[in-house]
Amino acid sequence: MAIRMPRIIQAKKIFGRSFSNASNTPTSIDILKGYFAVYVGKEEKKRFVVPVSLLGQPMFQELLHLAEEEFGYNHPMGGLTIPCSEDIFTDIASRLGAV
Repeated sequence: MAIRMPRIIQAKKIFGRSFSNASNTPTSIDILKGYFAVYVGKEEKKRFVVPVSLLGQPMFQELLHLAEEEFGYNHPMGGLTIPCSEDIFTDIASRLGAV
């Protein structure tokens, strides 16, 4: 199995990842128009800010379907939670050309 570091690095630049640990920051990070926050992970959730354009992509819609199956409309983090690993999420998002 090959490691795709350029994709991961590129994806992290795109998403402006921030951790969901709100106790360290008194206010939430502002999200620019045309973007939304998602929480990704099975055990430890990490926050990503992604472009709204991903919503129309079939691969991203599959992730949304997984979220619907697992959480319905009651997401534990208060925002959209996607039940997959961070690596899978960044790989899919970089394939979708969210650059």
